[in-house]
Amino acid sequence: MLETFLLAMGIFLILEGLGPLLVPNGWRKMLLEIISQPENQLRRIGGCLVVSGLVMVYYFA
Repeated sequence: MLETFLLAMGIFLILEGLGPLLVPNGWRKMLLEIISQPENQLRRIGGCLVVSGLVMVYYFA
């Protein structure tokens, strides 16, 4: 169980690192755009990401 979690975290870190590694200027612009969003919008985006992740975990587990 712990190995699976660590494997998932490793994959997550690889995917998260691709943005700043490959397109640092685009990644910076995206972060500035996210910062300028209202809190409600950020909560909706976060909720959608959580639900999408749960569906994927349920489907593939």
